[in-house]
Amino acid sequence: MRKKDFQIFAGTSNPSLATRISKALNLDLSAVDLNRFPDGEIDVKIQVDVRGSDVFIVQSTCPPVNENLMELLIMIDALRRASAERITAVIPYFGYARQDRKAEGRVPISAKLVANLITRAGADRVLTMDLHAAQIQGFFDIPVDHLYSAPVLIDYFKKKEMEPLCVLCCDVGGAKMARAYAKRLGGAGLAIIDKRRTGPSETEVAEVIGNVEGMNVIIVDDMISTGTSIAEAARVAADRGARSVRMTATHAVLCGKAMEKIEKSGVQEVVVTDTIPITGKERAWLKQLTVAPLLAEAIHRIHKSESVSSLFM
Repeated sequence: MRKKDFQIFAGTSNPSLATRISKALNLDLSAVDLNRFPDGEIDVKIQVDVRGSDVFIVQSTCPPVNENLMELLIMIDALRRASAERITAVIPYFGYARQDRKAEGRVPISAKLVANLITRAGADRVLTMDLHAAQIQGFFDIPVDHLYSAPVLIDYFKKKEMEPLCVLCCDVGGAKMARAYAKRLGGAGLAIIDKRRTGPSETEVAEVIGNVEGMNVIIVDDMISTGTSIAEAARVAADRGARSVRMTATHAVLCGKAMEKIEKSGVQEVVVTDTIPITGKERAWLKQLTVAPLLAEAIHRIHKSESVSSLFM
């Protein structure tokens, strides 16, 4: 059976990004009612015919994580029961991604559980961006398209005159990503912070591998959550004689006192994307770029059964 023209639905977690994606595709968002019962349960009603359609649900599982995750699962179930031909969960920010392994005894692998829930709810495919751990793709028993925001962020920094330039990553685990940034920024320098964990939520810098003295430093990470690691990296770079310090990350989780920590770190600029909305957290030093065109192109190619690999970093 030939698919109908595809439809895009938006959850409540990031409606602005969903709107930008739909505009990039010259489509209107399909109508859905998302309400709450008096006891807080989620009530979903699809307002359009989706029988035989290729549908995409745009929903970041950002804070409040559990509310947004349940909303996504219930929307998938509603569309499946409405006879949609294919359901793609577009999850710009995938929550629970940090719990991707058993780091100690008697703990869950929550990322795998969430992958199972999305699959069992009825999703046929997942489109996501900058997973905290790339191996999470293997947790799904359905196809996963994993995009990177690096092209958007790198293009922004290329337009700035910041020679000499050095890319700094907050820990050894981010070295591969930092190396890719450095290469695509015209062979910029590379530095790595070697950290030692001193407590459940505390770390200390043991050494800086590489030279940041006299450099314009860009600290790269996949997300800014509490801001502790990235603010400490900025302080270390300044102490080592960096000329200027900027931060960039895909996901602006910014929970707790993250904004205060970043502001006190003295960075010139923090550049993030709109995978998570930052409404109410706007600052002069906080710049948000949109990944809507990248996601829109991926959605178009998935619908047309065309290759998405050229969009990968």
